[in-house]
Amino acid sequence: MSGFIASVDARTQLAGHNRLELLLFRLNGKQRFGINVFKVREVIQCPPLTQIPQSHSVVRGIINIRGTTMSVMDLSMAIGLTPVEDISDAFLIITEFNQKVQGFLVGSVDRIVNQTWKEIMPPPKGSISKSYLTAVAHMEGELVEILDVERVLAEVNGAE
Repeated sequence: MSGFIASVDARTQLAGHNRLELLLFRLNGKQRFGINVFKVREVIQCPPLTQIPQSHSVVRGIINIRGTTMSVMDLSMAIGLTPVEDISDAFLIITEFNQKVQGFLVGSVDRIVNQTWKEIMPPPKGSISKSYLTAVAHMEGELVEILDVERVLAEVNGAE
């Protein structure tokens, strides 16, 4: 347990060192995406989902994890891409922000990286009119799109 506490302490001190920790993942293909680790509660293999009739089209179902029931949103569909195809091999990124817990379905999870703010660039202007893209980062010869999952959730909830 002390190792876990040390890990949390190290992560919470990143803000004072002008650094950002990102969880990298893929939706349906080669393109890498990232979200701020501070919003991530945990990452798990996708369990069987319970379907909800008449739910929003991006909500793939609900789950109960250790006494917390949450909806599972297909992040790929939510940003306008094709749905995650095989959910039996997919992962859930469970986020917690604004006192809400939400599951986001993704194709695969890569790793956590620690970036300086100098390595984070603003998104290209005019790329998407309703963009969930908050920034981009260049890593290992490719661009990583950093998503704002709060905006994704607000758009979906506003459309219900």
